[in-house]
Amino acid sequence: MTSGRIPVVGRGSFTSRYRWGGRAIVLRIRLLASLLLAPLLVGCFASSGGGSSDDASGGGRLRVGLAFPPAENLSPYGADATILTRLGVTEGLTSLDANGAAAPALAASWRQEGARTWVFTLREATFQDGTAVTPAAVAASLTHATEAEPAPAALAGVGLTAKAAGDTDVRITTDDPDSVLPLRLSSPSLAVLSAKAYGADDRVDLVGTATGPFELTKVMGSTAATLDRYDDYWGGRAQAPGIDVKFIPDGTARTSALRTGQIDLAEAVPVAQAASLDQGIRKATATTRTTSLLLNSASGPFEAAALRAAARQAVDTSVLAEDVYEGYADAGAGIYGPAVAWAEGRRTAPLGRAEAAKAEGTSITLATYDNRPELPEVAQVLKQQLEKAGFDVTVELREYSRLESDALDGKFDALVLARNTLVDTGDPVSVLASDYTCDGGYNLAQLCDKDVDRAVAKAEDAVDTAERQDAAMAAEAEILGTDAVVPLVHQRIITGVGTSVRGALLDPYERTLVGLGTRR
Repeated sequence: MTSGRIPVVGRGSFTSRYRWGGRAIVLRIRLLASLLLAPLLVGCFASSGGGSSDDASGGGRLRVGLAFPPAENLSPYGADATILTRLGVTEGLTSLDANGAAAPALAASWRQEGARTWVFTLREATFQDGTAVTPAAVAASLTHATEAEPAPAALAGVGLTAKAAGDTDVRITTDDPDSVLPLRLSSPSLAVLSAKAYGADDRVDLVGTATGPFELTKVMGSTAATLDRYDDYWGGRAQAPGIDVKFIPDGTARTSALRTGQIDLAEAVPVAQAASLDQGIRKATATTRTTSLLLNSASGPFEAAALRAAARQAVDTSVLAEDVYEGYADAGAGIYGPAVAWAEGRRTAPLGRAEAAKAEGTSITLATYDNRPELPEVAQVLKQQLEKAGFDVTVELREYSRLESDALDGKFDALVLARNTLVDTGDPVSVLASDYTCDGGYNLAQLCDKDVDRAVAKAEDAVDTAERQDAAMAAEAEILGTDAVVPLVHQRIITGVGTSVRGALLDPYERTLVGLGTRR
């Protein structure tokens, strides 16, 4: 492995995750090779990469195994943004509290001025390069985000202008009224960075330019990264002196590294590996993540609604929840799962479903990725169920970073995707707009339906919280009625937490993992 500073990211240089996508995945079965891979990866982890191994107070550096290597060169604007928030590197003006409401972060408070303008009052803070977090710096950072191509998911369909307003305030004006702007600004893809992050050619450098309690100092390609504590963090001094990160896509290897004491925290422990860990170190957390079967409704066999209906009827979600996920999931009920507590009581039946056609001899390609280790098995079970209904199914499997660009080019007939419905903004309507409308930035199903667009637009216009939730569920009924998405399971994420670790952040929104109090 070679080491060096984090690569500089050009805003237009990566294919982000916001179009529909490719599917070429060579199915890889979990065999002895997975077990042989574990010691190789574990051995590669040993070097701390910088900083002392222990803090003066006796706390050691945290060793973290993550499932997803950077897919976009750690761009702050796309899918990799969540890696940065989970490790405590970046933060925005707001955050999400346990109830999914906007909470203070770099902004200590905010108020609304008219229908389209909000004023955010900043707390006293500094960037990791030592410069002050000023209204001008925040406004410039948000402006860069609005100019990114593709746009961050949190800003899909949203136009905003940010300007400094005095010594402590930032005034943000949206093109249209936006009642959930404080929630939107909690998105990992709207992190605030210092002026040094932005080069003359629109490049973004994350080394020493964020505001979180840990500073990213070194990245070794897609295999490892080093973070050191930022001692002048506004929220106080983190208890861990630093973090050594290893990206370990193979779930068996990741679990083995935890079990053998080579790492302290393991993200996304496979269900099949959970029993190999002592009960005290496997932590299951209900999340807002739903695993779904997305059917390409714009081209190929599933352009026909009747064949989408046939695929939906062929799927038995209870088998997936009970057998594949071994009870660490609930059978799919809708786009929102049980962790979204308000959804169940408001759910209505899908609207306008087509009558299923016979699928005999219809060939389809079903794609998924192996970073979430249950997905290949889900794909195999779906293959059996769909073939029983008459489809001829080819499964393709890749690691996510190698799948993404093809997936974004719309090359698959069907895709199994695990999607946290509230990770981008915390707003239940935003995920519907980005994933299922004609102009949606992450419309993997290529769905373009006037009734769906109308229902989502109505939900976007709702201001009152209860009214917005009701409208979101009405839009969900329209979306499910198209059969472009078949909810499979609502997942409980298993995190491996070593016995010496205290203060790991087990977040249902999957935005955080390591914080000020996380230590060993």
